[in-house]
Amino acid sequence: MAEATTEFRAMAKWIRVSPQKARLVLGLIQGRRVEDALNTLSFTKKRVAAQVYKLVRSALDNASYLNTEKGVEVDVDNLYVKRAVANDGPRMKRIRPAPQGRAYRYQRRMSHIEIALAERGEAAKAAAGGEAAAAPAARKPVKKAAAKKPAKKAAPKKAAPAKKKKKK
Repeated sequence: MAEATTEFRAMAKWIRVSPQKARLVLGLIQGRRVEDALNTLSFTKKRVAAQVYKLVRSALDNASYLNTEKGVEVDVDNLYVKRAVANDGPRMKRIRPAPQGRAYRYQRRMSHIEIALAERGEAAKAAAGGEAAAAPAARKPVKKAAAKKPAKKAAPKKAAPAKKKKKK
């Protein structure tokens, strides 16, 4: 059997940013090399980018720790961001004063962010093993369904001729 791919994860919970805003930044780094992702995050003007930067650094430190201390073979220069996910956290319900003694409710959202790094060259290592090499190569691109032709419109109905009034 093929060996399971090694992932180096880091999680940050209860980050005070909405998951939608965090996903904007995570979309910038997903699938990129770690070095490129760190450069992108350092120049991104979103507030959450600093926290995601620290999270990527933490996952990178996890990989280097396993490389030095545990003896897991990892080429740190060959790592890429395999998965970057922002999930909903708990919501804080708040009340804002409104005119005429009323109150409007709103929610302060939080998110849990997870980053997973993996080695880019694992497919090449698996090819040397021979068994798992066919699986990634066997994937075929998904074809989009052909666009349907619009249905023919029925001819507009002719207006009925106006009835003539009889003179008496």
